[in-house]
Amino acid sequence: MIRILLVDDHPVVRDGLRGMLGAEPDLDVIGEAGSGAEAVTAARALHPDVVLMDLRMPGVDGATATGLILAELPQTRVVVLTTYDTDADILRAVEAGASGYLLKDASRADLTDAIRAAGRGETVLAPTVAGRLVRQVRQPQAPQLSGREIEVLRHVAQGHTNAEIGRRLHISEATVKTHLLRAFAKLDVSDRTAAVTTAMSRGIL
Repeated sequence: MIRILLVDDHPVVRDGLRGMLGAEPDLDVIGEAGSGAEAVTAARALHPDVVLMDLRMPGVDGATATGLILAELPQTRVVVLTTYDTDADILRAVEAGASGYLLKDASRADLTDAIRAAGRGETVLAPTVAGRLVRQVRQPQAPQLSGREIEVLRHVAQGHTNAEIGRRLHISEATVKTHLLRAFAKLDVSDRTAAVTTAMSRGIL
């Protein structure tokens, strides 16, 4: 019997998962948590075999909770179940020690198979997630954007002009343009829209 802790900030999602997993004879949902902080407390009390972990939650997020849980309970396996598959989300979860990473559009069979595999100590990744990780490993590390460059891009994403960004950040319009040009070069793009789109796809924004 694999003992499971469900972690998601949406009660309706937890209810659906509990109903789905409860129909499996070898899977037992022993507890639920609605936040990362609650997940750490529940895992400490219940010692689950597998934690089914959402990523983006108020307060302590799923990746942070994963790291905290595994630091105390290294035998526990964490399988991330999320709607997000950005590179930054995936890498944070994997670096925190997650044994699996599935998207919420996974089939019932894929989800239950992943939980069983995690219970055996195996790693399970959704195909799209595995592909992203392979690309990350194969590609040379892209130059990192500075904090100011990210800040400028964030304002661009909100539809602000260079002049508006300059006023909001208390810098000259020329300096805004300089930050944008440097960001373009690092992201290997040539315009504002592509810069924002690329930054979002990489989990920078």
